[in-house]
Amino acid sequence: MITNEQKRVVIDNMVKLLELPDSAYDKARKRYEDLGEWFDRDESAVSGNNPHIFPQGSFRLGTAIRPLDESEEYDLDLACKLRDGISKDSHTQEILKKLIGIELEAYRKARGIKSELEPKHRCWRLGYQDDLSFHMDIVPCIPADEKRRKAILESIRNTGLDEYVAGAASQTTVSITDDRHEGYKHICDNWNISNPEGYAKWFEYRMNPQQTRILLEKAQVDDVPLFKKKTPLQRVIQILKRHRDNWSKDNPDSKPISIIITTLAARAYNGETDIVTALGNVLEKMGGLVRPTKPRVPNPVDPEEDFADRWYRHDCLHLRLEDNFNAWLLQARTDFQHLTSTTDTEFLCEHIEEKFSLRVNEAELKKQLGISAASVNIVTPKAHTINRQDSARPWEW
Repeated sequence: MITNEQKRVVIDNMVKLLELPDSAYDKARKRYEDLGEWFDRDESAVSGNNPHIFPQGSFRLGTAIRPLDESEEYDLDLACKLRDGISKDSHTQEILKKLIGIELEAYRKARGIKSELEPKHRCWRLGYQDDLSFHMDIVPCIPADEKRRKAILESIRNTGLDEYVAGAASQTTVSITDDRHEGYKHICDNWNISNPEGYAKWFEYRMNPQQTRILLEKAQVDDVPLFKKKTPLQRVIQILKRHRDNWSKDNPDSKPISIIITTLAARAYNGETDIVTALGNVLEKMGGLVRPTKPRVPNPVDPEEDFADRWYRHDCLHLRLEDNFNAWLLQARTDFQHLTSTTDTEFLCEHIEEKFSLRVNEAELKKQLGISAASVNIVTPKAHTINRQDSARPWEW
């Protein structure tokens, strides 16, 4: 019978192989700080607009993982917010994006970056390669107007989120550029909005509700970066993302996206201090947190936005995204049940490599589990792969 401590040993070994070293986070921080200093220099075309460069996404939340292929670049998602002097009444999205692009191109040349600056729908992409390869996606944005922030606050309140968290999150809402927007080239007041800073506040609240609320009540800033906190929730998300990456490597266009996994896992997390318990709870509950009506997976800091909108968009129906999410989740439950039901180290190492593309040292694992060479009567589960076609109806589980 495998003990809870032995289960934790198995999971911890996997996390160690997934986790980025602190040096990678530190290098990412130095890069966006360097970019911020560039935008704020006296010669900058936007120095008078109070520019602010900040991270978003997995690097901000501390849930980044190593790619399946170690030669792949890391994604570093950033935002460039011009806090003064530019509004939806004075500038079009196109002009704002060009302003940011001019400075990014000057930065690229000044730093000797060979990769060309690449325009994307919402952002600029800048490659950056030395001993650690990143591509930085920089989204131009400005603070949302007061009317929009108040509407967002009321919408968040209606979800029942803690008042202090709702208030703090709504204030960081931003208006962003998107060249697919009908008003991209014209003065208009209905820009798309986003709120990566607010989402990070919500995520930290889900990690530790009491501590986050106290900090917000006292108007303090917690100076410990999220990536240094290493909570069970962050670990669970890292493991789920890696399982997802491996499961969908032959069908990457249909894989469950990280923001859906992160949001559902954070909602399912119930403050467990043990990673094995947290993982079991999240896997059990996250599927049931998908709403039956739109929005299926609401953005917690903009509840009218649906992170799962591509599930039912006509141009995405051929990808069967909802079916693939359900199939992945069912496979994840099966695979983690196997991981935590045996001390057969040969099976565990083979299973971890097959399902996660991670190589655990069997001799070291056996030592950590306290398994001697003479151990007998180890019950090994039979691995089972879920057929994606059969799992299209997850309610028949």
